[in-house]
Amino acid sequence: MSNTPSDWGYSTRSVHAGEERQKAYKALVEPLVTTATYVFENTQELIEFKEAQLWGMQGKRAEYARYGMPTIAACEQRLAALENAQDAILTASGMSATMISLMALLGQDTHLIMTDDSYRRTRLFCQNFLPKFGVTVSVIPTGDLHALANAIQPNTRVYFTEFPTNPYLRLTDLSALAEFAKQKGVKTIIDSTFATPVNIRPLAYGIDLVVHSATKYLAGHNDVLAGVILGNSDLLASIRQVLWSFGAVADARGVYELLRGLKTLSLRVERQNENALTLARFLANHPKIEQVWYPLLENHPDYLLAQRYLHGGGGVVSFAVKGGLESASQFIDRVKIPFIAASLGGLESLIEQHVLMSYFDLSPEERTAQGMRENLVRMAVGIEDVQDLIADLDQALAGLA
Repeated sequence: MSNTPSDWGYSTRSVHAGEERQKAYKALVEPLVTTATYVFENTQELIEFKEAQLWGMQGKRAEYARYGMPTIAACEQRLAALENAQDAILTASGMSATMISLMALLGQDTHLIMTDDSYRRTRLFCQNFLPKFGVTVSVIPTGDLHALANAIQPNTRVYFTEFPTNPYLRLTDLSALAEFAKQKGVKTIIDSTFATPVNIRPLAYGIDLVVHSATKYLAGHNDVLAGVILGNSDLLASIRQVLWSFGAVADARGVYELLRGLKTLSLRVERQNENALTLARFLANHPKIEQVWYPLLENHPDYLLAQRYLHGGGGVVSFAVKGGLESASQFIDRVKIPFIAASLGGLESLIEQHVLMSYFDLSPEERTAQGMRENLVRMAVGIEDVQDLIADLDQALAGLA
């Protein structure tokens, strides 16, 4: 029986994939290499390096930090192993991973289709920025493949969605999407930040590209900004050229912390999966909660898809507190353990009132038009003892009128 990285389980890959067994200075962990530029012993070494580049075989040898460095190369290999991808590209943030992917695949007189329940900054980039470069954009309901078929145009190049989406945790039939998109010559991009490779690996179902905000679960400690693009080598080679031109590259120090965080990815996500499902079930039965959105609850609109695709429901639970905007605010102000903060995926539980954190600049009418409920709360569940979290939410809800 073989014992190669492709045969390893995900915890083993999280710890070891992408690293040389023998490292510089006999170090146990991957060294942090921070230099911005790299030297060559002689002209022949430079020529050999450039020839290897042409064949896509440069490995960890670097020339200039914008084009890569050993620490980043090791992390990219580990992330590719976790996602079962041929290659990975690290970027400065999750937003830059999405932006670079779209800019590489779209151009003048092309068309993008994206889904409505997505991160607001992604929608703003697509709807406000891409049209300046001659790209038209259609926004359709998440998971609605009939709407996708109706939205397809001769110049459609990309379909973008999240899995699960933010904040309602909606899902799409990935196999059906990939099959339809390939028939139409459309590239598919899935933002899988909420799921992580522990819960879903969309490339296995025929999706072309996966992006993550590595800031979230992959790094896992709320102290890193990074993004990653994953897919086949040929497609990523062209995207890497765009990244080098834009310069939105990952920082070596942050990537070093990301490598450290990845070692506990499986352990953290498994605990967050368990905690979030337990909390979702508690909230679903609470008299002061109007509705709960969590993929593994039987009343979630995409429960059957969750059963088919997800190994775990993820660490985010969205729910509506009875009584409207003020009641939701009072509830959030009464909790003792979760911090009021944006983001997700770290060890600490975070909680936010979504319309105030992400849609504060819009009127209530505009927020409603975009599907955002005034009483919507999004909780990113951490690794605390779940009974403590339940007790805390229960006391906060008990204080509401």
